[in-house]
Amino acid sequence: MTTGWFEQFAAAEAAEVQTRVSEGVKEKGYSAFYPIVEGFWALLRTFADDETERVEELLRRGRRMFPEPAAFSPSWEKLWDELEQVAAYKKHALLSVPSPEREGEWQIVMDNPYSNQEVVCYPALTFMEAAYLYGYFRQKLEKNEYIRLQKIQTLIMNYGE
Repeated sequence: MTTGWFEQFAAAEAAEVQTRVSEGVKEKGYSAFYPIVEGFWALLRTFADDETERVEELLRRGRRMFPEPAAFSPSWEKLWDELEQVAAYKKHALLSVPSPEREGEWQIVMDNPYSNQEVVCYPALTFMEAAYLYGYFRQKLEKNEYIRLQKIQTLIMNYGE
């Protein structure tokens, strides 16, 4: 059984193993680096409070081992900055809401009150899903836009016939 590139990357604690993984990925190119990128996005979606330090360490390692991700794809020019910001904003959400208060339904609301664009709402989320989306969208906010991570306290819902 072969181990995926992200798993090899995440398990590479020793410097010589990191060098071997880095060289292997660079040799294979985009097809090897893409699973690492997808592995990071999956990790950012799922990490919990007790995994924050590990995520931050993996991001530092990724930046160190692959300092120019744009060499694999121009769309990844700012990859490390984007991943680090998502992680930092999700960490902020995790630190802002104590664990006992996380049960129930959450939602993300985004708007720019000075534009004619519609309000965007992601309803019916768990706290962990909402914390990830908060981190993901928070780092992309434009001037005058806002984002809200909010818990639903009371809900009345009906369906049309």
